[in-house]
Amino acid sequence: MAVPNFGLGTFRLKDDVVKDSVRNALELGYRAIDTAQGYGNEGEIGEVIAQSGVPRSDLYITTKIKPDNYSRDKLVASLRESVEKLGVDQVDLTLIHWPAPNGPVPAEEYLTALADAQQQGLTREIGVSNFTVALLQNAKKILGDTPIATNQVEIHPYLQNRTLADYARAEGLHLTSYMTLAVGKVLDDRVMQAIAQAHGATPAQVALAWALQQGYSVIPSSTKRENLESNLKALDLILSDDDMAQIATLDRGGAERIANPASVAPDWD
Repeated sequence: MAVPNFGLGTFRLKDDVVKDSVRNALELGYRAIDTAQGYGNEGEIGEVIAQSGVPRSDLYITTKIKPDNYSRDKLVASLRESVEKLGVDQVDLTLIHWPAPNGPVPAEEYLTALADAQQQGLTREIGVSNFTVALLQNAKKILGDTPIATNQVEIHPYLQNRTLADYARAEGLHLTSYMTLAVGKVLDDRVMQAIAQAHGATPAQVALAWALQQGYSVIPSSTKRENLESNLKALDLILSDDDMAQIATLDRGGAERIANPASVAPDWD
């Protein structure tokens, strides 16, 4: 199974808030859920999945290993704990959350440990998040024939990550866009509003459709059922070449980067 093109993000959602969001999303037809060890909500998500009645085979569950668990003696055990919290036999995709280039654990150790976890059946696929071109090239050397299912990175109209996107396209490497709505900034953008108005859509739908049309997966989050439902309509929105060209002019590069924790972020492309 390829990484689904549309899923639910759960970053910053905790306790009853994440339960409500996941419950609403599943009821609306979402079948891919993205979480992470660092989000502190795997247990709550597992609880809702168990109560939902949705067959496990219909779901695609992604989690991410947090940097504290990168060492060989911790990674597999931590993923086993994540799987237990989520109430499943295995997750569909596990990502290295941040490359942590200056951290105590080298990429060779954490990537081979992740591949070991896959061999043990804890995860069906493996991938990375927040990796640059150079880090992806190194990861491919380390993993050899083991496929990288996706690289999950910040991509939105103001940070279009073109160097990485061009490399990924040339290599046939899938990208997942997070923060596709630029934490709501696209909603107030005049260009996005004009395109939305022309299509009878919302700026959020336009941003998501823009990412989808480039072949990226998207994982928008919301605490409101109506927004979760509205976001899904991006799947049916087709933007014109002119629309895409207008959005291309919004790119401001690294100046608009939102997620950039100094201790684990790489030297960005």
